Amino acid sequence: MKKSKKTLISVLSFSVLFGLSSTSFADLVMNSSGSSDQASISWSSSDASQLLNNDALDDEPSPQGSTTITTTLRAANTGNSTNHNTSSTVPKTTYISDTSNYSNQPSVNSRAALVMDAKTGEVLYSKNTNTALPIASITKLMTAVVTSDARLNMSEDITLQQIDFAGAGGKNSSSTLKAGDTMNRAEMLLVALMKSENPAAAALARTYPGGRQAFINAMNTKARQLGMNSTHYVESTGLDVRNISSARDLGILVSAASQYGLIRQFSTTAHYDFNLGYRVLKSNNTNALVRNGGWNINISKTGYINEAGRCVVMHTTVNSRPAVVVLLGASTSQARTNDATNLLNWVSSQPKRI
Repeated sequence: MKKSKKTLISVLSFSVLFGLSSTSFADLVMNSSGSSDQASISWSSSDASQLLNNDALDDEPSPQGSTTITTTLRAANTGNSTNHNTSSTVPKTTYISDTSNYSNQPSVNSRAALVMDAKTGEVLYSKNTNTALPIASITKLMTAVVTSDARLNMSEDITLQQIDFAGAGGKNSSSTLKAGDTMNRAEMLLVALMKSENPAAAALARTYPGGRQAFINAMNTKARQLGMNSTHYVESTGLDVRNISSARDLGILVSAASQYGLIRQFSTTAHYDFNLGYRVLKSNNTNALVRNGGWNINISKTGYINEAGRCVVMHTTVNSRPAVVVLLGASTSQARTNDATNLLNWVSSQPKRI
């Protein structure tokens, strides 16, 4: 983790939005709560650029998540542990034993699940962790990483084209955005992360240097660099069932993504109003745990297509230690939320190991 966390205050310009700006970027208006007496907060794409610059200037390199993952499993009813695998300095596949059948471990609806200490890599809970599965819009977390790594102009306006709505297999790509809508790159990334808008993720790939294929290549290259050896991407939205990963690999990705201030802020924004000029697009985070504010969540991304079921990844803080939660293939949105809540409650009740 970074030696010091940049606070939101250091990068956001706090001002009340009274009207449309004449500048080249559209304002983002954040409604921090449902309270009608709380002023909205606006900030510009220059603040997003500052977040990226702060990440780039940090003198502590981002961790290679796969090199710290272990399968240190806590023995039931004791403080003892058994270390089944150790890490190496070269990213490689580390297979994780299932713990879901151990005594005193919660049962989950999801097809695959992982709870990991994000600081040490200790796996506290695992179910089908090594199995590669469709990941739906969890894909957009890597989309955000590649976009952030490129250090592109966050003020640049991007206009959605009809091709951005052409989802894989005829899947509906969006119900709220329209071809011709224009946002700057910062807004496109924000709406892709917190509202999971597929056309925005598609547009980010289309406008990447070298175009869509270069973007997909960068996604897969980043996955290999991180040691995500069960992961493969064919597009940037998650609508294609061929976008696959394992819970283990996604644990690595979440740990890596937590190093990006921009992704932390954007993925955990609970509510935003996007000013499109001719209309205001009111948006809520797709993760109920983020919207409800009951947990200290630092990274969040949900996903759903029929083939993948309901999915979520989170980086959170439990008992003052960072933790990663990955859930793939829950049967319903409520089952996904219940699984996440049960796992977080279970972790918080454990001895101070995380």
